[in-house]
Amino acid sequence: MTWGINPGQSVYVDEQLPSPHDVAPQERAALAEALEFMGWRAGARIRGTKIDVAFLGSCTNGRLSDLREAAKVVQGHRVAAGVRALVVPGSQGVRLAAEREGLDRVFTEAGFEWRGAGCSMCLAMNQDRLEGRQVCASSSNRNFKGRQGSPSGRTLLMSPAMVAAAAVAGEIVDVRELHFDAS
Repeated sequence: MTWGINPGQSVYVDEQLPSPHDVAPQERAALAEALEFMGWRAGARIRGTKIDVAFLGSCTNGRLSDLREAAKVVQGHRVAAGVRALVVPGSQGVRLAAEREGLDRVFTEAGFEWRGAGCSMCLAMNQDRLEGRQVCASSSNRNFKGRQGSPSGRTLLMSPAMVAAAAVAGEIVDVRELHFDAS
C-alpha cells in the first residue's frame, strides 16, 4: 500500500515508513515532503491508521473480479461508524454484471454507496471528493496531492480487498488477518 504522495512510495501494511537514511540522497527531499504532507514520522507504521473514506473501484481496480473479492470481505458486516464508503464499478458492463450477481446488494447492505461506473473520487468528480485532511483508503491508481479533491486530503492506495477491510474496521488492517466477531 502507498503511504506518500506518489504511487511509488509504498510499504507492506506492517512495515515501517522509511527514514532518510533508508533512501538515496537524491530521494530525501521527496521523502521529507511526503512525510510532512501525510502527517507521518519516519519509522511509523500505517496499520491502525483511522480512515474517513473508503473508495473502491474506478477503472483501475473496479473489475468484476475485484468487486467479488471485496464483497467477500464485507458480506455480513457493516461499514464502521464515521466512514463513508463508495463502490464505483470500472465500466457499465462491470456494473451490470455485478448487479446481476447481487454484489450491489452485498455492498449496500454493508453500508457502502453503490455508484454508476465512472471516475468518481479517483478524480474528485461530482460530490465524490475528500474534504480537508480526510484519509482515504482507495483502490484507484493515483495518490498525488489534491487528486481526490482536497488540497490537503490524504490518499492511501491499496487493493480492493484491503479497502473493503479498512471500511469495515474503520482503520488500516491486514485483510489476511481480519477476524470479525460472529455477533
